[in-house]
Amino acid sequence: MALRTRGSITLRSSAVRRGSLARRCLVGGLVLTLTALTACGGGSDDTTDSAAGSACEKSSGKVTLDYWSWVPGMQQAVDVWNSENPDVQVKLRTTPAGNAGTYQNMSNALKADKAPDLGQIEYDSLASFRLKGGLKDIAKCDGVTEARAKFVDWTWAQVDFGAGGEDGVWAVPQDTGPMALFYRKDIFDQLGLAAPTTWEEYEAAARKIKAAKKGQYITHFSQTDPNWFTGLLWQNKAPMFERSGDSWKVTVDRPESRRVADYWQRLIDDKLVATDLQGFSPALYKAWNDGEVVSWISAAWGYSTIRDNAKSTSGKWAVAPMPQWEKGRQQAGNWGGSTTAVLADSEHPAEAAKFALWLNTDAKALEILNREGGLYPAAKAGLELPALQQPVDFYGEQKVFDVFADASANVDTDFTWGPTMTDTYRFLSDGTAKATGGGSTLGEVLKETDAQSTESLRKQSLDVTD
Repeated sequence: MALRTRGSITLRSSAVRRGSLARRCLVGGLVLTLTALTACGGGSDDTTDSAAGSACEKSSGKVTLDYWSWVPGMQQAVDVWNSENPDVQVKLRTTPAGNAGTYQNMSNALKADKAPDLGQIEYDSLASFRLKGGLKDIAKCDGVTEARAKFVDWTWAQVDFGAGGEDGVWAVPQDTGPMALFYRKDIFDQLGLAAPTTWEEYEAAARKIKAAKKGQYITHFSQTDPNWFTGLLWQNKAPMFERSGDSWKVTVDRPESRRVADYWQRLIDDKLVATDLQGFSPALYKAWNDGEVVSWISAAWGYSTIRDNAKSTSGKWAVAPMPQWEKGRQQAGNWGGSTTAVLADSEHPAEAAKFALWLNTDAKALEILNREGGLYPAAKAGLELPALQQPVDFYGEQKVFDVFADASANVDTDFTWGPTMTDTYRFLSDGTAKATGGGSTLGEVLKETDAQSTESLRKQSLDVTD
């Protein structure tokens, strides 16, 4: 089997070889030094420019880049690029959302040496792909490190793993998901309810809504959106992982997290939230249209989800800041957000990085992705898009993006993702299904997910502290 390099780590084609070498090289909690990378590379004569420290040289002749993404309308942006860059053409493959199949297909393609040049990867999954040796360090590619100032600070920290660029750049930020409260203003008004400013007020509103009409709930609690629940933890400054030097510590079960879990468990126990509706499902959309579920704590991109799936309620929704744990605070969580990553198999990293930067900073591209895909851009210039300054008809002519701009400025920049988030989300999702079914509690779910995530890290041969 031929040897090749992946992120400065010399790998064989076998998945076993890839996994063991990648794990051994993940010193410093996914913050790799050049020295460590060189040592892991083994000094093979087959080393190519896929690594940190590579010159990221431009390819000669015409180039075709394969790109996987699930953003609606992405083809329109790609068409603009292709018309302006005849020598570097991008071929788009529209895929399911990350955990709905794309990540597994991407992992399989990496094992088979058939991965695309570029892929859409959410912030919380970047570390997992780096652990697999599936990403290229693009820090040496033209314009990449200089682009840092163009993006909201916390998003750049996600793609250089908080190392300030000294240890590489592993993707370009694309969009973010600052969270706020979407609510049926007409129903709240009928009940004499203002938009809740605290979680205590939100619970009081939930009780009044339940008492007013049988079968009506303030919101739903999904079993299948663990990253939504993570956004709630994020708001309360409850990161699920901490990193110190070479060691990881799992902190899923911590006082700040238990406060969130106990609150929602009370709402579940008192039947104040619907527990039989899954996120992004026809049943949920029907409940929105019928006025049976009257609010949703969601991300900026959620404005198009409601708009496109609850059309009969146009003009009846409004957006307010997330309720706060302490009155007067302005903390916000984040749900979702993606990057454009150059994958390890790409033979054209310079061109791929150039496209990734263009896609996420060019005014035309940003406008298309916001209009067609509902993306809330990570680029600072994107926040000035005309569309984000205008009243939105569906939301009663409210300038809803003003709320999300404030939320984005109040997202905790120190939130840390673990290197095995796919496993952690699976544990959290399985446990939540039990809790909403009455077989467990969210507090117990946190404790179990903490223990399971710790074991998951140890299975990856990472250093874990208790």
